[in-house]
Amino acid sequence: MKAIWKGAVRAESDDKGIAAGNHYVPRASVKAKFLTPSDTTTFCSWKGAASYESLSVDRPSNRDAVWPCALRKDAAKRIRGRVALCNGVKVTD
Repeated sequence: MKAIWKGAVRAESDDKGIAAGNHYVPRASVKAKFLTPSDTTTFCSWKGAASYESLSVDRPSNRDAVWPCALRKDAAKRIRGRVALCNGVKVTD
């Protein structure tokens, strides 16, 4: 799997999963040099609290494109240690 944004690979992994319509990959597969913290937080009834990170390459950044969940709920244990890729990040096989 490759996650592409602005024409370049931002994450790469042979280990991806899909939950609730989002692609999840191991946290370590996302290139950290492109990530910046976001102040956005949300709560999901089956995943728990989530914070976000933005993909920052060139301006404008892709705000909240990476979604690492706190995942304190047992229902979400299959995606622990993973992050969702969203907001226009193209995921290919």
